[in-house]
Amino acid sequence: DKMFPVYGFGARIPPDYKVSHDFAINFNEDNPECAGIQGVVEAYQNCLPKLQLYGPTNIAPIIQKVAKSASEETNTKEASQYFILLILTDGVITDMADTREAIVHASHLPMSVIIVGVGNADFSDMQMLDGDDGILRSPKGEPVLRDIVQFVPFRNFKHASPAALAKSVLAEVPNQVVDYYNGKAIKPKCMSEYESSRTLAP
Repeated sequence: DKMFPVYGFGARIPPDYKVSHDFAINFNEDNPECAGIQGVVEAYQNCLPKLQLYGPTNIAPIIQKVAKSASEETNTKEASQYFILLILTDGVITDMADTREAIVHASHLPMSVIIVGVGNADFSDMQMLDGDDGILRSPKGEPVLRDIVQFVPFRNFKHASPAALAKSVLAEVPNQVVDYYNGKAIKPKCMSEYESSRTLAP
């Protein structure tokens, strides 16, 4: 439906300007969705003057918020919704232990996490979350069930085409989706079943 829930993190937000790490950028917690990419951009531009950017860079709350929705989806026992969380950050993660814990939990759910690092910060911790150099584990030692994180440093694509960036950002998602549903022995719906379920949905 091209509606995207969009959240911000690391800012003091109105009306009381307390620091939040998982707020709807349209300031509507009941309906954080934006219409299309243009709606996302407009909501971002509208919210910036109204808040105060503020550290630290904690991303575990955002992962946990999306994981909650993904967890509800598991109750359907169908391949109907898979969640992709795209995180744009210009800072080094400061809640690494909580983030690792959140990712390990999320690896059991129908979701993937894509992190795009913007700017020249030291993103070496992000590479660890990616899991390409070894199995990511929670602070307690529990391994991820499957690799669900893709980290892309935007600086590597400054002079590349948008298509090259998109290809890198989405490179691992197809296999992650297949791995999840194969692991659950859930077969994809055929198109006719999907269309009929959409028609019958309230």
